[in-house]
Amino acid sequence: MPAVKKNAECIGIRQVFNKLVKEIGSPVDFELPESFNKWKPTSYSFIRRNVYLTKKMKRRLEDDGIFCSCSSSAGSSGVCGKDCLCSMLMSSCSSGCKCGSSCVNKPFQQRPMKKMKTVLTEKCGMGVVAEEDINQGEFVIEYVGEVIDDKTCEERLWKMKHSGETNFYLCEINRDMVIDATYKGNKSRYINHSCSPNTEMQKWMIDGETRIGIFATRDIKKGEHLTYDYQFVQFGADQDCYCGAAGCRKKLGVKPNKPKVPFSDAELRIAACQMAANSPEVKAVVSNKPVCMNGVPGVGGPRHNPSQQKKRRLNCIGSVIRIFHFSDKRSFGIIRRFDNTRRKHLIMFEDGYSEFLDLAKEEWEFCNC
Repeated sequence: MPAVKKNAECIGIRQVFNKLVKEIGSPVDFELPESFNKWKPTSYSFIRRNVYLTKKMKRRLEDDGIFCSCSSSAGSSGVCGKDCLCSMLMSSCSSGCKCGSSCVNKPFQQRPMKKMKTVLTEKCGMGVVAEEDINQGEFVIEYVGEVIDDKTCEERLWKMKHSGETNFYLCEINRDMVIDATYKGNKSRYINHSCSPNTEMQKWMIDGETRIGIFATRDIKKGEHLTYDYQFVQFGADQDCYCGAAGCRKKLGVKPNKPKVPFSDAELRIAACQMAANSPEVKAVVSNKPVCMNGVPGVGGPRHNPSQQKKRRLNCIGSVIRIFHFSDKRSFGIIRRFDNTRRKHLIMFEDGYSEFLDLAKEEWEFCNC
């Protein structure tokens, strides 16, 4: 009968299964091979300096740091600190700095990098931990990578997005210039985001080159994780933030409530006074005395008057100026050099950004005492 046949088949299968269980013995926990348990970070090549895949601005003698007015006495150390004009404008001192070995405002490659190690975090992949105490304001490490243009950056972003990559190591330094530490970089690429960070990125002018330094915003103890605010620009789906800070914004890309504090008018005017007190060229500019022919328009009244630009020409290289109605964030700058071909001046603003401007078409004035 069909029912009897079905029961017989079930009994036969049960006997076979029981026999297999006896042969296998006691159950054991299944374990993946050890190689699967070890999380591997994205591989990259270690470099000490930026590698340029885009055209690098040609260095000129005028770009070799802003003229330093500091002076050192015999046996002194730690000159060219926060009061140094170069340091205030986030530029390393030139190779001709009179302070010599006492100068602490050296290019990044000549500054000691803080001791740190990479670790695997619980929720944020790889991270970086300080292996020594770091004081507020100290240089920690330079952010380095491949310097690419906007077109290459866009191509890489789309490629990473289509491949499902969620880790980005991009940092914009100037217009049409981005540092990408995806394939080449140093430990700085593993510093994680925090809504309440202990370091920050600063844009500096080093030997005529715009570079990114990471500086401590407070005292950091040995064993602390190094963090900075990514100020993330969203590219794709929202990304949750796992920094754990008390004021965590929950999502990467949400702008912080507290804006960055720009240089005050008083600070820039003090810097200008320091320059005027130590630079004969700027003294001449302030007193409206011509120095030499240099392609730099003269000054007409308290503000520049384009109609008077043919009357005389002054050497204004190194002087601090204020540009009216140029930008809310960038109004003060220092004249770095004059390009005879473009007939424009290279102006470095208080945030380190540099741009060629036609001062004959701008409304501006010298910042004198």
